[in-house]
Amino acid sequence: MRAGCLTKSPFRIVICLAISLLLASCAGSNATYSGSVYTVKRGDTLYRISRLTGTSVKDLASMNGISPPYTIEVGQRLKVNGASKTASSSTKSGTKTAKVVPSSQVPLSSWPPVGQRCWRWPTTGKVIMTYSTSDGGNKGIDIAGTRGQPVYASGAGKVVYVGNQLRGYGNLIMIKHSEEYITAYAHNDTLLVNNGQSVKAGQKIATMGSSDADSVRLHFQLRYKATAIDPLRYLPPQGSPPKC
Repeated sequence: MRAGCLTKSPFRIVICLAISLLLASCAGSNATYSGSVYTVKRGDTLYRISRLTGTSVKDLASMNGISPPYTIEVGQRLKVNGASKTASSSTKSGTKTAKVVPSSQVPLSSWPPVGQRCWRWPTTGKVIMTYSTSDGGNKGIDIAGTRGQPVYASGAGKVVYVGNQLRGYGNLIMIKHSEEYITAYAHNDTLLVNNGQSVKAGQKIATMGSSDADSVRLHFQLRYKATAIDPLRYLPPQGSPPKC
């Protein structure tokens, strides 16, 4: 996705960021499945499989008779929605292949320097999934918490997306902070802001939930020129105010 997306209209921004989030969720080189069946691999969770296949966690659990805490086993075959998918697609002639370029291929040298901009923690809690540079890895951080726990804007900006149209992210909010930065907040319970609304840093924008997730959590992404970068690199120590 081109960085120029962030300089266009708010509608274009939403489309570009939505595509970027979808690509990030299915960019794994091993993210394949045949027909309507997915075979569980080591390290898989319903949450990850939901993103890879575009099947909601709720549907995965219902279709496969899985109850909380949603335990699955390596080699288990799960019913999913949709047809066979891979991280690349070919033309009918098979002569051209368009491959997804994951965020991990963007060198760290192109990331902004620490301290260039102040960021606040979007909520409090244990980080249960960290940012990953691997193909198909987590392109943000996941923070565990309790249902109804406040979710805050990590910085001042304008809300450019509020909704749940992107499978695997549940109730999602995106905030544009400048022509270069956007943050995303996924799996919320209650959404407390509207599209086009200006928000202040630290303003409550949602409550934590488990929409399209297998446990109560906040999935938080920090994007620079449309590329997902590691939030922990830029956030202050949890519980501390920004130092810039």
